[in-house]
Amino acid sequence: MSDSTLLVATAGAVRRITLNRPAALNSFTAAMHGELLQALNDAADDPAVRVVVLAGAGRGFCAGQDLNDPAMVDTGQGLDVGAVIERHYRPLALRVRSMPVPVLAAVNGVAAGAGANLALCCDLVVAARSASFIQAFSKIGLVPDCGGSWLLPRLVGRARALGLAMLGDKLPAEEAQRIGLIWQCVDDAEFPAAVDALALRLAALPSRALAATRRVLDEAGTLDLAGALTLEAQAQRELGSAADFAEGVAAFKARRLPTFRDR
Repeated sequence: MSDSTLLVATAGAVRRITLNRPAALNSFTAAMHGELLQALNDAADDPAVRVVVLAGAGRGFCAGQDLNDPAMVDTGQGLDVGAVIERHYRPLALRVRSMPVPVLAAVNGVAAGAGANLALCCDLVVAARSASFIQAFSKIGLVPDCGGSWLLPRLVGRARALGLAMLGDKLPAEEAQRIGLIWQCVDDAEFPAAVDALALRLAALPSRALAATRRVLDEAGTLDLAGALTLEAQAQRELGSAADFAEGVAAFKARRLPTFRDR
């Protein structure tokens, strides 16, 4: 529909979900949250989808929460921002981190506030060189949300996380790559092709193993070495009995490219 807050397109095994409020820098409304969560669930349920690309229409990725959305307007009985987080951002962040396929964020222009942290929730972030990331929460008296409090120190360490969150400075994409906040920064002219190439590369890899890799790395952060080794053994036991492992070994021995199908 023309008034949809999302554009959804599928090319082969790649599902592209584009935030579509360009006049408002794709800032979040309750309607967008509903459509985005449904689109992610649809992609998760579609066995033909092997990678999801999350992008933004127009000149920015996502400016965070639209403060003019009715969900964020005090009607005189007090505004419960926490309820907005619980109702919208919590399920969104958890859905992205539990997708059965890799999720690639393609960041053009600004990614601010919850928009920045939505991108960081994704497995890989590719940004155009002109893009930037802003933890804008301190500017309106709030703390990082959409998983930012969990993601930032794990990605860049406590010192940088505090600096980014407290000062709210604009972080250029090139610097974001340098400090390990994102996977890759590419020149603007090369950005669309780089996103497409990486999406196709991810789609050709064993989706089930990639999703398990995300889970193991996330969970290992709360474990000691012995616990992490146990977690690895559990994952390898499950994956080792799957068809993709047999196909990978057979392809290696035959010196051919594997064709992975598990999901």
